[in-house]
Amino acid sequence: MKTFILIHGSWHNAWNWHKVNPLLEKLGHRAIAVNLPGMGRDKTPIQEVKMQSTVEKLCQLIDSIEGKVILVGHSKNGIMISQVAEYRPHKIEKLIYLAAYLIPNGKTQREYSIQDTQGWLKPHVDVDATLNASTLRPEIYKEGLYHDCDDDITEMAKVLLSHEPIESGMTPLQLTEENFGSVPRYYIECTEDRAVTPFIQQKMYTDTPCRKVYQIPTSHSPFFSKPKELVDIFMEIAGS
Repeated sequence: MKTFILIHGSWHNAWNWHKVNPLLEKLGHRAIAVNLPGMGRDKTPIQEVKMQSTVEKLCQLIDSIEGKVILVGHSKNGIMISQVAEYRPHKIEKLIYLAAYLIPNGKTQREYSIQDTQGWLKPHVDVDATLNASTLRPEIYKEGLYHDCDDDITEMAKVLLSHEPIESGMTPLQLTEENFGSVPRYYIECTEDRAVTPFIQQKMYTDTPCRKVYQIPTSHSPFFSKPKELVDIFMEIAGS
């Protein structure tokens, strides 16, 4: 049995994984979908959310679990699994980046996201300086995030998506080869992604090479559109 900790991307929450978790559990594995601070059912005020406290929450979760875990990070929060791996390399069996920001030491997520000039989301993002957070306008949900998903996903997103803290995207990662570099990492490229485009995904896994790169022909949200195919990739990685 493997333990998967599944971490959502910007504006989302543990709901991302509601189709994936049952498939993993049916195969005999443990699946834990996390609400990061300020997201989903976590009631931390969004203006108080910092990258360090988010990483600490994930480390505490990992510390509470017997044995090693497989960390899966989606989209922006690839940065979280990287930083957690720096602090808990002995507790992490593998890192899986799902269309995720895989950033080198000393760099920020924003430094890479601004290079992704073909992404569809940026014109539809609003920033609230008072909260130090952003929101994504619902007009872009379907075509930007879920173009290959059932329409009910878009309708659910209109209810469930929330503010996204900005500070973490501006925080340089602090990684070493001794710690972060010791954990095997794998990348899953979403080849029809309009949010984190294949261009920037390829740049990231080229700049920071992985044990293996997988490709899945989906939007930014394969956990909704092709959950079985995604779990098949997870299983191959877990067994490698």
